[in-house]
Amino acid sequence: MSSQASPSIQATPQPPPLSVMDQNPPSDSLSAAPSVPNGSQSPPLLSIATLAQLRVGCKVWVSKDHDYRVAELLSIHTKKGEPVFYVHYQDFNKRLDEWVTAPRLDLSRPVEWPRPEKPKKAPASAASKNSKNSKDTPLARDRKNKRSRVPAKIAKAAQLARARGKENIEAGLVKDDVDPFLDGLTPGTTNNATPMTSTPSDDVDAKDTDLMDLDDAQPETTDGLQPDNYSREEEIEKLRTSGSMTQNAHEVARVRNFMKIQFGQHEIEPWYFSPYPVELTEDDCVYICEFCLSYYGSIRQFQRHRVKCQLQHPPGNEIYRDENVSFFEIDGRRQRTWCRNLCLLSKLFLDHKTLYYDVDPFLFYCMTRRDELGHHLVGYFSKEKESAEQYNVACILTLPQYQRLGYGKLLIDFSYELSKKEGKLGSPEKPLSDLGLLSYRAYWSDTIIELLADEERDVKETTIEEIATATSMTTQDVLHTLQTLNMLKYYRGQHIICLTNGVLEYREKLNKRRRRKLDPQKLQWKPPVFTPAQLRFAW
Repeated sequence: MSSQASPSIQATPQPPPLSVMDQNPPSDSLSAAPSVPNGSQSPPLLSIATLAQLRVGCKVWVSKDHDYRVAELLSIHTKKGEPVFYVHYQDFNKRLDEWVTAPRLDLSRPVEWPRPEKPKKAPASAASKNSKNSKDTPLARDRKNKRSRVPAKIAKAAQLARARGKENIEAGLVKDDVDPFLDGLTPGTTNNATPMTSTPSDDVDAKDTDLMDLDDAQPETTDGLQPDNYSREEEIEKLRTSGSMTQNAHEVARVRNFMKIQFGQHEIEPWYFSPYPVELTEDDCVYICEFCLSYYGSIRQFQRHRVKCQLQHPPGNEIYRDENVSFFEIDGRRQRTWCRNLCLLSKLFLDHKTLYYDVDPFLFYCMTRRDELGHHLVGYFSKEKESAEQYNVACILTLPQYQRLGYGKLLIDFSYELSKKEGKLGSPEKPLSDLGLLSYRAYWSDTIIELLADEERDVKETTIEEIATATSMTTQDVLHTLQTLNMLKYYRGQHIICLTNGVLEYREKLNKRRRRKLDPQKLQWKPPVFTPAQLRFAW
């Protein structure tokens, strides 16, 4: 492949405004398309194009990491007088979508033009209507009436089934072997202790429905416990090219609106769209205060804010502290401004998270690291104050600069420690994201293996219910994990839990890792109790 941009790009004159771009490919340079049989898909239209002829839907060659890759144009804009193109690289996940400038396009190669839309079917003519009416004979009416005489109970049951979505049963979770996810641990940092903090409230509107993506499925019975035949490589390929990574037809218009953000000492490239004010989209970098999460488009405005900002930790009660991390509990009703800013920040890294203007129904638990400047946000999870489904996590995120350092498992572990304090079984809200699925699978596997292989317990027999009670996991999550680990065996007419040699070898590797762990004795928290008036949310 060519390693340089085509000289035709440099020789191309200044393109006309985007509104007057050609809407059709040049007809004089179209590749000859061979004839295809009826019913098969026609070959793509390929031709050489100029910069002014490009339009949304075209597939062009784009320079990426010292190589050229095929990419689809999702959006075209003019920024500071120059055209910029938002592209999605073919066979790559959505996180790699980016804005590119004209010199990165290789227009010396043919451009693939989008297929023309199929014409809509014309309404039926009067003659066809008459022919349909001619079929309405007495015999046909009698048959129709017989089919329509369905018992009322059956019709009502069918209606309820449709309402519950039973006709759209989702596919089961992909099962794989034991996976060492998100290990890569680094030694934690320590610092001098500071007094436990509690902060008053603040007011503004915001909302977070806190969704996470992944196929929602739990095994309904213990019969037929054979997992899907997916290897680890096949599943990673499936996650890479599907799920929340790929272009969602409803989200194609929502292209990523920021090139980069500065959060504390880190410059981060966002993954997805977030509904920040539109005036910030013209700036090359958005500056976000890592303590109050306020956002600015100018570095001078940000510097003036940092001089006046006195917040050094999340505005809530500190409920946990050890030598590495602290956890703060923030009520969305009392700290609406801060929680709304947190939702805007997290939307940059969560594809299907929907955000509204009401965070009142949620509690936010934020994990921080301490130094002489204050508490730096590492990640968070949100939790409904009153969950009808007994979910213990609504939305969970570790910021990109802290991923693959073991903090994701700490967040998950902390959510289950809260469930143990409440005396309830908990599970994350479904569906999960791809990374959320991997993190939870790793946590469930590690926790159950450690529990069953613990020699101090000296328990030779146990049940799924006992495992769920000891770990605060739901029985469905425990059952799914045991199936994934291939620890459920059928023996003498019943299913038994068996520690296989592979599981024991995995535990030996697990013990050799340096992992971050929480100390439940340092958790100073009681389950909050809300009155009916406090659970009545309106804005």
